[in-house]
Amino acid sequence: MPRVTVTVRDSGGRTATTTADYQVSSPVLGGYYLSGNGNPVADLAGGNIRSLTQYRSFADGYLFPGWNKPWLTELGAAGMKINMVLELKHYGAPHAGEQTFRVNGRTYTVPAPAMTIQQRPGATWPRAYGYGQVLSGQCDGLFARALAQYQEMGVGMNLQLASELDTDHEFGTREAGAAYTWAESDARAVAALTYIVTWFKARGLPTGTTFSVGAGGFDRACYQRTHPEALMAKLDFLQWNVYATSATHTALARFRRTKDWAVADLGPVALSRPVLIAEWGVRSAELPDQAAWIGTVPVAVAALNAEGGPRIARTNYFNSGWGWLVPKDTGLAALKRAYTTGPYV
Repeated sequence: MPRVTVTVRDSGGRTATTTADYQVSSPVLGGYYLSGNGNPVADLAGGNIRSLTQYRSFADGYLFPGWNKPWLTELGAAGMKINMVLELKHYGAPHAGEQTFRVNGRTYTVPAPAMTIQQRPGATWPRAYGYGQVLSGQCDGLFARALAQYQEMGVGMNLQLASELDTDHEFGTREAGAAYTWAESDARAVAALTYIVTWFKARGLPTGTTFSVGAGGFDRACYQRTHPEALMAKLDFLQWNVYATSATHTALARFRRTKDWAVADLGPVALSRPVLIAEWGVRSAELPDQAAWIGTVPVAVAALNAEGGPRIARTNYFNSGWGWLVPKDTGLAALKRAYTTGPYV
């Protein structure tokens, strides 16, 4: 770490010398996500947007860069920092069956996903590959297929495993007929995600590859359970999502909620990791002046980073769902303005 030496002299000629370590912080990267993993190139024009979120299911046959998404390779090669969310969740639940395919000359057969997640009462429960299936090696073919495509793409990125574990587990999970509580699901996920990270790290990865685990960050106990030191030692970022869904929500309060839990509850390894906000947004139903709220974010992020603790390194706006920009032109212009002020420059 760089060190500066400071010597002071008073009017009587007496001197005192001390040293201090310092670290020069790079700008926070302002980022973006366009609904449906859409091509964001037109939206990026004229803005200081240097980070991008994408979502893929391990069930998909084409993850990197994605079907008809050559622009993702082009953006990555041009220096865009990509956060690729890789999920065990099967996006195409109606046709979630066994898969057989070949990767680098080897044939893999992967059984149908055996777990249900997001078991909100009254909702259709999405299917996902089970944590038991991961730990037994049944999903290795999915990882091999993803790895081969990632290596061919050749652009290093952050691989975020799961979108939001807390959303997946809030109402428990079921796998192969067995029911698991929220806490039990968290523990099983930690074991499975440790397996996945270890599997990928044992093989050749593009330069610049990093890892994180996804969380909405809305439940303190879940956040603590899913970020043990042993897992964090394998990861490069902390992550949580940030949404304003009430007229009373301020940017400072929303961005700091999960950070405060992390500082209070997590260990030194976790706290040494920078923070990647994979999603943030403003719900227009409660906050119709989205542009005004977006304009308060730079000051909030700068204040949090000045406090110490985990430093927010990237903030990717979620132009979909709770973050839909309405109207888009006004919101996008506000986002670009925000990203041209400190701490984004």
